[in-house]
Order: sequence, then C-alpha cells, then structure tokens
Amino acid sequence: QVQLVESGGGLVQAGGSLRLSCAASGRTFSSYGMAWFRRAPGKEREFVADINRIGSFTSYASSVKGRFTISRDNAKNTVFLLMNSLKPEDTAVYYCAASWGDTTMVESDYDYWGQGTQVTVSS
Repeated sequence: QVQLVESGGGLVQAGGSLRLSCAASGRTFSSYGMAWFRRAPGKEREFVADINRIGSFTSYASSVKGRFTISRDNAKNTVFLLMNSLKPEDTAVYYCAASWGDTTMVESDYDYWGQGTQVTVSS
C-alpha cells in the first residue's frame, strides 16, 4: 500500500511558476513509476507527465511539453512537477499517481492516487 500526498498548489498569474510535490509513504517508492494527471473544471482527468522508476525516462502531454518538468528524488520518496509559463488553461486539480508497471498515459494503469492539489492560473 502506498499513500500519496500532493502539495504546492495555489493561485498564480499567467506566466508564473509553481512546483508541485507528491510525497509517498512506504519503503518501495523506487519500485513505482510515477505520473501527474489533472482534471480541469467540467473535463475528464488527463495525463500530464510521467517518469520511470529511476528517473531516466520522462514523457509529457503535448499541451505542457517544454513548460513542465517532472522529476523524482527516490531518497526522499518524492516526485515533483515544475510548472513554468503557466496559462489559464492549466487551471485544474493536479493528482499524482503510482504504478507497479511501466508508466503510461492511461489512467487505469495506475494503482495509487493522491487526493489532488488545486492550481489556479489567473489571466
């Protein structure tokens, strides 16, 4: 069992930056592929970024590529999402997720989820 707790959300102006963190419980954090998803108001939850177990491979949704960076610190059981050049359309609840298997863009492939953190970008 893994518990995930996100933090770092908030209100920011367009063009600004935020760094989200997701702290995981347990001793096996390095065994999980990790990802960030988001759900905007009135929309389905969508993939944002993922990172493999050792942090050597990442992938991004086209809408955030070049602006967002996912990283992880296995010694601290934490995954991060650095978000630069934020846009109003990035407004959403951001969730981190953990997978025993390979990381994918598919929500159902993830085994554990955090409760989410709100990010609001004003224009």
